[in-house]
Amino acid sequence: MTDTPPPGDRIAKILSRAGIASRRDAEKIIAAGRVTVNGKRITSPALNVLPGDRITVDGKALDEAEPTRLWLYHKPVGLVTTARDEKGRPTVFEALPDGMPRVMSIGRLDLNSEGLLLLTNDGAIKRKLELPATGWVRKYRVRLKGAPTDDMLEPLRKGVTVDGERFQPMSVTLDRQQGANAWLTIGLREGRNREIRRALAQIGLEVNRLIRISYGPFQLGDLKPGAVEELKARVIRDQLGLAPDRPKPQRPRRPGATKPPRPQGNR
Repeated sequence: MTDTPPPGDRIAKILSRAGIASRRDAEKIIAAGRVTVNGKRITSPALNVLPGDRITVDGKALDEAEPTRLWLYHKPVGLVTTARDEKGRPTVFEALPDGMPRVMSIGRLDLNSEGLLLLTNDGAIKRKLELPATGWVRKYRVRLKGAPTDDMLEPLRKGVTVDGERFQPMSVTLDRQQGANAWLTIGLREGRNREIRRALAQIGLEVNRLIRISYGPFQLGDLKPGAVEELKARVIRDQLGLAPDRPKPQRPRRPGATKPPRPQGNR
């Protein structure tokens, strides 16, 4: 006989959904004793809470969960995608326009990379869209030194191993040669640390510019560096498979399924 799961949702999920922190960071907040449920301080995330339960964080009552929101952000070069940087470098979140609520980034772009970064107030959506199993392709325009040939790039299409780490096959198109540099378009379904730079270095090519141009159905378009654009609720529901009254992601699209139309929220 199968045990019936307890009612309600895990406390870390509730905190994440309310925009307090990602689920992982919410678990750290709980472990630090900063959360109470119905007046009792808790230190373990292994607790389900019900809609009527009273939750506080640092003595402040938890606000009701906001609707899922999603923004497109054109990250410039020179910003790190962390809330705080131990080296004191400027962060994406410090550079966002005034009036933005607390948001989390979906995935990362390194200091010297630029282009499309998705921002959300919903920790569950962040986690969902970062999973390779979601099946969304991230596309990049890549400029590198030299004059690569298709034969040189073929190992990337088959998958390379760098420092013992296996990278999945990438889609690679040689777009054009421009003086001493070449431009490529690269698509991948994973987001490992400096994956494109490391993979190209493995075959003897050095990246000198990297721009993310799309993340699944969401595209950078002509969004200017440093600019933010919020997507309409209808676009979010359509692209993420969320029901209007209950944010619940659908199963990921199968590889080879028809690509969703470009969201109307893009420019």
